[in-house]
Amino acid sequence: MAKKQNKNSGNTIALNKKAKFDYELHERFEAGVALLGWEVKSLRAGKVQMTDTYVIFKNGEAWLLGSQITPLATASTHFVTDPLRTRKLLLNRRELTRLQDAIEQKGYTVVATALYWKAHLIKCEIAIAKGKQLHDKRETEKNRDWARQKQRIFQAGNKE
Repeated sequence: MAKKQNKNSGNTIALNKKAKFDYELHERFEAGVALLGWEVKSLRAGKVQMTDTYVIFKNGEAWLLGSQITPLATASTHFVTDPLRTRKLLLNRRELTRLQDAIEQKGYTVVATALYWKAHLIKCEIAIAKGKQLHDKRETEKNRDWARQKQRIFQAGNKE
């Protein structure tokens, strides 16, 4: 019997595309995520939303805030399923201090950019980010449009 293909491409579960538009991403880190059983099942089904997801620090620990994992309809009724709960990020002490030092600087924050599988574990890619001004966002969009247009010109030239 053929193995059923997962609807997600590759190992990526979810991307935070808005973070790349709203922030200038500097340094990236890989963190483990402490999840409950029903959350893992929902992630396998692709029921996650990462927009406006960021990291806060409390008591020397990193917490993922704003990610929404929608419970499956088949989730057990004796579990309290909170889709917006804060989830603990698993980082080593050196990475935690590096991130905390970065956010103490003016204008910097830590945002989650992706959720993906690494072997049987779920990892979260987080990045140190600095917010973009409106003119920076317009510049990014203009460069992206020009790159797309340039690609079309090259493809049209190769067909002739």
